[in-house]
Amino acid sequence: MPVNDLTVRGLRAKVPQAGADWAGDGQVAGRAGSVAAMTALEQPVAARWRVEQNDCVRFLASLPDGSVDVITTDPAYSGMNQHMSFGHGRIVGRYGDADNASWFTEFRDDPATFLAFLRECHRALADGGHIYVMFDSFSLLSLGHLMREVFAVKNLIVWDKVNLGMGHYFRRRHETIVFATKGHRRLSRRDLPDVWQVKRIHRAVYPTQKPVALFSHMLAGSAEPGMTVCDPFVGSGSSAVAALKAGCGVVAADVDPRAVQLASDRCIAVAAGLPDPGERPATVHSRP
Repeated sequence: MPVNDLTVRGLRAKVPQAGADWAGDGQVAGRAGSVAAMTALEQPVAARWRVEQNDCVRFLASLPDGSVDVITTDPAYSGMNQHMSFGHGRIVGRYGDADNASWFTEFRDDPATFLAFLRECHRALADGGHIYVMFDSFSLLSLGHLMREVFAVKNLIVWDKVNLGMGHYFRRRHETIVFATKGHRRLSRRDLPDVWQVKRIHRAVYPTQKPVALFSHMLAGSAEPGMTVCDPFVGSGSSAVAALKAGCGVVAADVDPRAVQLASDRCIAVAAGLPDPGERPATVHSRP
């Protein structure tokens, strides 16, 4: 797909240029006016964005040192699924089958691989940068403690999905997000709680798709217009959409070409001021 340009008067976003072999299906360059205070989902689109098809570690290794300001990501963990027996569910179908079109390629999340991933995140993150990593209940216990070996962990945030999900003993209604820093930059706001009520998406267009509002909460105290937000597991592209709406540049990747296409399509639409094709307005229900 050719480069798509969108220019609006105002602020230019900072996006790393060197060291990256971008293979994404779309790129948008844009500018937007300055904004006094950042509020989730209320900023003008500001930025250049790039999405490429790549492995998470190789993608991060291609970024220059200290080139991104915030990392928000939901890794495609394999641990829980490898230790649970799935039938023929509506979402996953035959879990683990190579030709299962209902699922996606997972991150083999052994401790050594996860540490290599975190160290590349640390290298690419600017001094004073913030990182938000989502964990399911299994990976939080098996891998979450490794965050402390690389970053200064500041808080564990609970995402309250409002509606009940599936569960074997207790039905799941929440996920967790580890918030950590590289250095000592504080949040820009002091009114943000550590439990976020954001209704989960029903009938999503991509497996395990997260709401844009969830990533907007991550950015609310950590990002300012003109900063660069990175997601090495961009998936459906919700994190990229949230970053664009916050006036930030985006560098992102996913190993799945379907995810790259979907995330690119959403970025193109949002950067052009069009409705987000990946999320119906009715799915947005957010209360911090």
